[in-house]
Amino acid sequence: MVNSIKGVFISCDVPMAQFIAHLNNSLPPSQKFIIQVLKLDTTCMFVKPHAEEMIHSAVITFREQNSYDAKAN
Repeated sequence: MVNSIKGVFISCDVPMAQFIAHLNNSLPPSQKFIIQVLKLDTTCMFVKPHAEEMIHSAVITFREQNSYDAKAN
């Protein structure tokens, strides 16, 4: 019998994949959202659908915290 799980496919660069994996690892086991990281390409992963918006928000916040305006004095 085949078991299937609904998920969201995420493809990103290596640093962002590491950030998403860190988010997942910082949660208790019952709240972990990564279903599978592809073995051949660690920049692609399947995550639980309910986590999509949370990941998106965390990535936006992460990018805002790690960017700067070169014109600011």
